Amino acid sequence: MSTAFSRVWARTVSLLPGAADLAEVRRDPRRDLLAGLTVAIVALPLALGFGVSSGLGAAAGLATAVVAGALAAVFGGSDLQVSGPTGAMTVVLVPIVGRYGPTGVLTVGLMAGVMLVGLAVLRAGKYMRYVPAPVVEGFTLGIACVIGLQQLPNALGVPKPEGDRVLVVAWRAAGEFVRNPNWTAAGLAAAVAAVMLLGARWRPAVPFSIVVVIAATAVAQLARLDAAKPIGDLPAGLPVPSLSFLDLGSLGTLLAPAVAVAALAALESLLSASVADGMTVGRRHDPDRELFGQGLANIAAPLFGGVPATGAIARTAVNVRTGAGSRLAALTHAAVLAVIVFAAAPVVSRIPLAALAGVLLATAIRMVEVGSLRAMAKATRSDALILALTAVATLALDLVYAVIIGLAVAGALALRAVARQARFDQVPLDRGDHSAEEHALLAEHIVAYRIDGPLFFAAAHRFLLELTEVADVRVVILRMSRVSTMDATGALVLKDAVDRLHRRGIHVLASGIRPGQRQVLDSVGALDVLRQDGREYATTPDAIRAARAHLESAGVLPALPAGRPRTSGENALAQAEA
Repeated sequence: MSTAFSRVWARTVSLLPGAADLAEVRRDPRRDLLAGLTVAIVALPLALGFGVSSGLGAAAGLATAVVAGALAAVFGGSDLQVSGPTGAMTVVLVPIVGRYGPTGVLTVGLMAGVMLVGLAVLRAGKYMRYVPAPVVEGFTLGIACVIGLQQLPNALGVPKPEGDRVLVVAWRAAGEFVRNPNWTAAGLAAAVAAVMLLGARWRPAVPFSIVVVIAATAVAQLARLDAAKPIGDLPAGLPVPSLSFLDLGSLGTLLAPAVAVAALAALESLLSASVADGMTVGRRHDPDRELFGQGLANIAAPLFGGVPATGAIARTAVNVRTGAGSRLAALTHAAVLAVIVFAAAPVVSRIPLAALAGVLLATAIRMVEVGSLRAMAKATRSDALILALTAVATLALDLVYAVIIGLAVAGALALRAVARQARFDQVPLDRGDHSAEEHALLAEHIVAYRIDGPLFFAAAHRFLLELTEVADVRVVILRMSRVSTMDATGALVLKDAVDRLHRRGIHVLASGIRPGQRQVLDSVGALDVLRQDGREYATTPDAIRAARAHLESAGVLPALPAGRPRTSGENALAQAEA
């Protein structure tokens, strides 16, 4: 027990910040401070908007951006990652709020944080690399659609309809707008989104999100646009940390939502960190440490009333593009937002909800990379299918189910592709120095098959069908030197095929079995069947000689002189297999 605890403790200590992180922070602090300020300006409307969209309010979004953003910056595995509330997480949180209320969301966030720390200690971060690109693209497309649909009630200036399915809520909001149109809110949201999208193409370096939100707020105040409902009162500071929301009796009920939140936090954070790596030269994040940092961030955020957080791809991209070189930039972003919370809460509270909806609509549109989607759709039919299924599942179900479905379909299609690489071909016997008459006799009674590629569950049954349909011969030789891998199903199918041929009176010999495949063959008893009466040989020439000896003993072929050496053809074949 003490040894296991020591191992876990050592692993946990290895995930903590070290001297290298401090040295990186000291390299160019001025550049990092400016980058952090820029990211904070971009993050403010997003934090407010995602807080409102989640159902816990703008204050929860700000608390998440400050607390989770700071802790993930210090303890995370990427020097450039910026964390906080995100649209993807909001998509998961909306139904949780509807079913369990705000306190349920805070408990779910705390539980998810503990799970992320556990995943980090178990070194689970490395498995992120196995998520296929079409799943990621479909996931992103689906999230963009969901975020856009979630903003319709605020963008149209109508009360949020009942329901936990985004399509249903969006449809009801559109119906309510048709009955009681609020053109002021709709026009404000459309104007904000249009300025952001056009401005990003005209001057990419300018943070148009904060500029247009300030302008929209000023217009709404000066023109007294009562139809443009504001955010409302915000606390002038962060609340005192508290665990009053925690109900130990509800932990079992909230376990499934917590797993979903933890899975999404891990997926999106590691994706975002990978994006940051791709935008730089020579930087690589530590996936396990990133999970650790996100875990601590999600443990702390609920204590201050914050929603679950993840790495934010858009804010991380802004951080990289503005020249950030260390985690000081992300920490600065959190500090600037904290100052805004304490000093400018009355001003922020006047921002129209329609303006925030416009910001998120533009963000959703900019998430869709048309070029990447087109390239993925043109790559293969399988990639297009995986992308479409993941996107539709994200929209119709939820994000975790969507990723599971995408991974399942991708795995099934990959298995089918690998199974198709397995070949089972009849090959002619090497004539060597045999006379034409002797070779004809051998070919009449002996047939050789070469197995190429993997012999596993996805391809094994086709092998069984082809092998057991072999024509009437006296001996079958299985050349197995090119079998790349074999599982228990493949070994069982091989054993079954050999037994069936034996019942037909056909002698089966095997050659070239690799050492790594003997264990699986032996575990299911297939090796005993092949070894029976010396039916397993190192090379194919040895198997052919044994087959001829069998035919001699059966009186089918005349006996050869005792001690005949290998022919030159047999030697060449043996060397090729070796």
